Amino acid sequence: MTTLDASHTVRLTVNGEAREVSVPARRTLVDMLRYDLDLTGTKEACSVGVCGACTVLLDGEITASCITLAVQADGADVTTIEGIAQGGELHPVQQSFIDHGGFQCGICTSGQIVAAKSLLDANPSPTEEQVKAWMMGNLCRCTGYYQILESIMKAAR
Repeated sequence: MTTLDASHTVRLTVNGEAREVSVPARRTLVDMLRYDLDLTGTKEACSVGVCGACTVLLDGEITASCITLAVQADGADVTTIEGIAQGGELHPVQQSFIDHGGFQCGICTSGQIVAAKSLLDANPSPTEEQVKAWMMGNLCRCTGYYQILESIMKAAR
């Protein structure tokens, strides 16, 4: 057994809930979320951190969970798509994606929504250009960018 095979205990808060997970050193954050915590809303597509499908918030910052090791999240606060809705109510970005056709095949949607929520938390009234710039790290293979942009703009105040 090498050091990389050894299990490490990761203590973190996921969607407001304290969690403790034993993971191998090489386990990615997306794999820990999906396979150890059964939070399957976060998707993995490119596996190299360029498409944004696996976007989560790590201590409030947009993070590609496919290139982040689970052990790097030790002590952190993680927000996934499952933690965006509050009190049984969809977040305005989620509702806007439904209302304005922001959903395409669904692979990129959770990452798109987490990134858009982060944008609106930082800038509640972005311009169209600011939305485009912020969302550059989230790709849609279905090319539904007009509906995604409209969904985010309609969710903005």
